[in-house]
Amino acid sequence: MTSSSAPSRKALSKIACNRLQKELTEWQVNPPTGFRHKVNDNLQKWTIDVTGAPGTLYENETYQLQVEFPVNYPMEAPQAYILYDSWSPAMTVSSVCISILSMLSSSPAKERPADNDRYVKNCKNGRSPKETRWWFHDDKV
Repeated sequence: MTSSSAPSRKALSKIACNRLQKELTEWQVNPPTGFRHKVNDNLQKWTIDVTGAPGTLYENETYQLQVEFPVNYPMEAPQAYILYDSWSPAMTVSSVCISILSMLSSSPAKERPADNDRYVKNCKNGRSPKETRWWFHDDKV
C-alpha cells in the first residue's frame, strides 16, 4: 500500500517489534491448537484463523480474528474485542487465542447477547472497544 491509501499509523517501538518477532517465532514453532496465523508483511496487524474445538457448538467452523498491536505493545493491550481489562503485559497472542477458543467452547448456545446491536453501534461510531464497558452474560464466569 502506498502512504496515500494507508491510514497513518505510528511505527511500533523497538520493544514492541522485538516482542512481536519473538511471539511470531514461538507461534511458528509451537502454534496453539485450532489457530493459524495468516502471514503478511505487517507485524502490527495479524490475521488469525480460529477453528472451533471438537465437541463444541463451533466444531470445524472457522472464524477470522484481526489483532492490531499498539505502538507500546505489550504495555498496552492489542486491539481485540475480547480482552477488556484482563490484559497483562505477560500475556501473548497465543494465550489470548486460547482464551477465545475456551470462551467459544464453553458457550451453551450460538446466539448474540440481547444488547449486541447497541454495542456494535457504539463501535461503528468510532468508539474503541477498549473504551467500552463489557457486560458478561454468563453467570458462571
